[in-house]
Amino acid sequence: MENVLGKMQESASFINHLITEQPTIGLILGSGLGELADEIENPVRINYGEIPHFPVSTVEGHAGQLVIGQLHGKQVVAMQGRFHFYEGYSMQEVTFPVRVMKQLGVEVIVVTNACGGMNPAFKPGDLMIIEDHLNMTGANPLIGPNESELGARFPDMSVAYTPELVSVVEETAKKLDISVQKGVYAGITGPTYMTPAELKMLRIVGGDAVGMSTVPEVIVASHMEMKVIGISCITDMAIGEELEPLTHDQVVEVANRTKPQFICLVKEIVSSL
Repeated sequence: MENVLGKMQESASFINHLITEQPTIGLILGSGLGELADEIENPVRINYGEIPHFPVSTVEGHAGQLVIGQLHGKQVVAMQGRFHFYEGYSMQEVTFPVRVMKQLGVEVIVVTNACGGMNPAFKPGDLMIIEDHLNMTGANPLIGPNESELGARFPDMSVAYTPELVSVVEETAKKLDISVQKGVYAGITGPTYMTPAELKMLRIVGGDAVGMSTVPEVIVASHMEMKVIGISCITDMAIGEELEPLTHDQVVEVANRTKPQFICLVKEIVSSL
């Protein structure tokens, strides 16, 4: 995607003409979690197809619109549906909405996803705070010319998931009596689920959960020095030695079951930011 800065500005300008207040918090809502956007007050809803340079979501369970308004007294912009590398988009297209959020004034981004749990201590329905990630996609959204106005050529990733915000999530979960796990998210391309041997490998190299999103968006958010919170919903167990066949419907079903708790947690986090 050439001239990213110019395209960001065009997209943000289009959105700014439709809203009266700039958002400061961005929410990327993963599989089955789009309903959180329905709780945003005084919402302005914009279909992705209307926004200049935006891709369009093609995955079931992803509505495909931006929702901008108030959540717990904070001005937010929520992606109701995200883009994935496996849909055929470039890494730059997948992460473009994060660029636009920054242009709109967003400083903190909350990234959510549904994923498989590789840590034997986890169980389906658990929520996991992402402390770090493994980029196992074989790609990176920052490959290509660097626009220095957006960030450094070689950005630091040592604190990609903002440590003080990890603490905020932990404290918020404790206050709500929601038990949470913490761990490392291994990002893969998909769209296939992994083989037993692949899952064993990811566990050995330090992964606690595996999924097909999040990592590209977090890399780009870090590039632009945004603060990041990552939360995963463990929808299934992905342990190589005990692997059972899995469908997307099963993933969505568990995500839906966990949704009330997840929504409650994210709303309270937004309130405390």
